[in-house]
Amino acid sequence: MTITPSDNIKKEIDENISNKLISEIIRNRIQLHKKRFHANDNISEFINPGELDALQNEVASRIRDLLKSLVIDIDNDHNSQETAERVAKMYLKEVFKGRYHRRPTVTDFPNASNLDEIYTLGPISVRSACSHHMVPIIGDCWIGIKPGDKVIGISKFARVADWVFSRPHIQEEAVMLLADEIERLCEPKGLAILVKAKHYCMCWRGVKEPNTSMINSIVRGDFRHDPSLKQEFFELVKNQPNGLSCY
Repeated sequence: MTITPSDNIKKEIDENISNKLISEIIRNRIQLHKKRFHANDNISEFINPGELDALQNEVASRIRDLLKSLVIDIDNDHNSQETAERVAKMYLKEVFKGRYHRRPTVTDFPNASNLDEIYTLGPISVRSACSHHMVPIIGDCWIGIKPGDKVIGISKFARVADWVFSRPHIQEEAVMLLADEIERLCEPKGLAILVKAKHYCMCWRGVKEPNTSMINSIVRGDFRHDPSLKQEFFELVKNQPNGLSCY
């Protein structure tokens, strides 16, 4: 068989690709589309079938190197022999799944009854990690909605909140991203979100204040323009089980 110049070029390209790390291939793909890949971004649209497993293997390899640099005997310490694989799986498929997996399917329905009274949901448990130290942020979220022309099932708010928070974050940005996502999904006339969470970068290290929480909120639409509606949301949160009695 005669090998043409184009065949040689294709072979060279295939060899270059095979020599690249899967993280590099995904990163190049994102950069080609001129998109961000910050810690709290979702990059699932740039990951092809099968690549997430390959990425998990690569991450496990890097974590093994980290453990060795920490002078942990991963070959003979029975507690640490499979730690790298566990941590890689945890990052990609659990605690940071909001980066690597697509948003849960959410079906919207017409607001056939023209509901215009606000309702709140919470507390919804949220779990994230601090972008600065990669240690947990764990807390509760309350969501207030004044419906527009369409509504979504109440369980979907919890699923979307988990998807958004399951990334490295700072809390202020996480709340904004969640608000953006809910507005895209159901286009409410008004939206309010409040999050209270403990940050282990403050509880576990640094100043080591285990009883300190961070509270922040965001209000949009009618909640922002009508002070009485905003006050109603906070009163409803206070009166719910585990509500913010001190807020």
